[in-house]
Amino acid sequence: MIRCVLTLTLAVTLAACGQTGQNNTQPEITESAWSTGQRAYEDACAGCHEEGLFDAPRTGDREAWAGRSWLWEAVLFEHARDGFGQMPAKGGDTAMDDATVTKAAEYMLTVTYPETHRD
Repeated sequence: MIRCVLTLTLAVTLAACGQTGQNNTQPEITESAWSTGQRAYEDACAGCHEEGLFDAPRTGDREAWAGRSWLWEAVLFEHARDGFGQMPAKGGDTAMDDATVTKAAEYMLTVTYPETHRD
C-alpha cells in the first residue's frame, strides 16, 4: 500500500512539473509602430526631413540646423509635438503620444549630431 501511495505521489509530482496552469508557449511580442524613435521618425518625419520638403531641415545636414534657436532642442520637441509652419503636429499622426514624438526628435538629433550624448 505504501508503495502504491509513493508511486502515485511520484507520478502526480512528475506530471505537475512544467505545468503552471498556463499555456507554456511564449506570447508573441510585437513592436508598436511608435515604440522607437527611429521607427517613429521613419514613419512620420522622414518623408519631409530626408528630402527637405517644405523647407524642413534635412536630417544629418548640420548647416540646415545651424540657424535654429539656441533653445533648439526644447523648441524642436515643442514644434514636433504641436506643429510649426507647414509641419503638422506629430508629423501628421495625431495618434502618436508625446513621449514618442520626443523620441523621434531625439533620433533626428542623434543622426545629425552623433557626438552629442543624449539622456
